[in-house]
Amino acid sequence: MSRLRKQSIEGEQGFTLVELLVVILIIGILAAIAIPSFLSQKGKATDASAKELARTAQATAETYATDHGAFYTGMTVAELQAYEKSIASCPNTSNACLLSVTVTGTEEYKLTAEAPDKHTFSVTRKASGATERTCTPTGQTGAAAGGCQNSSW
Repeated sequence: MSRLRKQSIEGEQGFTLVELLVVILIIGILAAIAIPSFLSQKGKATDASAKELARTAQATAETYATDHGAFYTGMTVAELQAYEKSIASCPNTSNACLLSVTVTGTEEYKLTAEAPDKHTFSVTRKASGATERTCTPTGQTGAAAGGCQNSSW
């Protein structure tokens, strides 16, 4: 019986302190690489909701123009909300919201949506029918820019 106990004690070997420290170091390095990329995903997600809202407002603006003789005159955030109930107006701190509607001519407009992180996403329609998508913050890349890379989307 004592011989069995002696064999089982000799057979149980653990990890040394150095081995444990090496494993912890490797896990720390992997975490340092992965965590920043995971943190930027939240910003991209909130920016995506603002982009989606800007696209919805753009489609709603076209519906508004259809009902008003192909003109955008008189179009406001409230008018767009009357057509599409899912368009939220600012200030709305927890979700994306439609910040402004600017009509610059009978056939031109600019819609600006704001994400909770205060990034803005705009759709501008020119009289020619061409559209331009711009966003802020300008001049930032990587995690700080979120879904706004190089001032366009």
